[in-house]
Amino acid sequence: MHQTSLYPSYFDRPSGERFKPLRGFTNAHLQTLLPRILRRRVTLRPHWQRLDLPDGDFVDLAWSEDPAQARHKPRMVMFHGLEGSFRSPYAHGLMQACQARGWLAVVMHFRGCSGEPNRLERIYHSGETEDATYFLHWLQREWGTVPTAAVGVSLGGNMLACLLGLQGNDVPIDAAIAISAPLALEPCSTKLDVGFSRFYQYYLLTQLKKNATRKLHAWPGTLPVDLSQLRAFRRLREFDDAITARAHGFVDANDYYQRASAMPLLTRVRKPLLIIHAQDDPFMTDAVIPRPEQLSASIQYQLTQQGGHVGFVGGTLLKPKMWLEQRVPDWLSTYLDVQL
Repeated sequence: MHQTSLYPSYFDRPSGERFKPLRGFTNAHLQTLLPRILRRRVTLRPHWQRLDLPDGDFVDLAWSEDPAQARHKPRMVMFHGLEGSFRSPYAHGLMQACQARGWLAVVMHFRGCSGEPNRLERIYHSGETEDATYFLHWLQREWGTVPTAAVGVSLGGNMLACLLGLQGNDVPIDAAIAISAPLALEPCSTKLDVGFSRFYQYYLLTQLKKNATRKLHAWPGTLPVDLSQLRAFRRLREFDDAITARAHGFVDANDYYQRASAMPLLTRVRKPLLIIHAQDDPFMTDAVIPRPEQLSASIQYQLTQQGGHVGFVGGTLLKPKMWLEQRVPDWLSTYLDVQL
């Protein structure tokens, strides 16, 4: 990625906001994989709710507690990464951190990501903002207006940035954070074809193929490929070319990557947005680092030198700390801890 000297202001943060990696575990891949080891056990028992969508499909919501008993609490809504869910380490970890602050947290699972295949001839993608928009407006109608912030992680972070750029002041949230978001999809796809990053491509593609297989068994004909074609995919680009693009009206994977990247929309963001990237993120290249002129006045950008992809593990070996679980609530407190 870019050298520090090119973007000194991105690293110049107050000490309490800086990320200091766990000693001996500064490697980008260790940082990326550590949360899956340290957050393997899910201790939060979510309250599940199904949200029916206008087109006859559904998304599943995982709440930190029954929203009927917490309708007056400030809300943190989360959009997960590719093939993520409430069970992803960052998801239940951040939910518990927000719960400890006295906030209500909820993960909106993208279609087909909660464990049950969605019904229609589509899935989800990095630039699909319609479901999130419907969910956020439904949230206000169903549970009332309280301070609300959104957090998007990886794919969900790019989607959230797209939503903020497309809708400006009309987004029904007070602030947002995008973490490890692939703001330029094409170079990220290329990066996953190189070196050790191919391990992540293999893992993600395996999860996508498992999910797609379940969908084809449950709802035959709802994807533009059959099982034999699905099994033959070896790269994420092949999956995006044959399924993501064709199921959502793009010409091909290249067209999808160009039209669903959030980078060109950042100048149109009007709500407060914090973007957090690690310079050593093994999923990305320097193409995801926005230049200052690509950011609107309402965006704060934080680039850490280390942290991997949604890693950011600090503390000590005996007492490791998930930096995001401190940084995210601290930044959101300005918008959520307000007197109504």
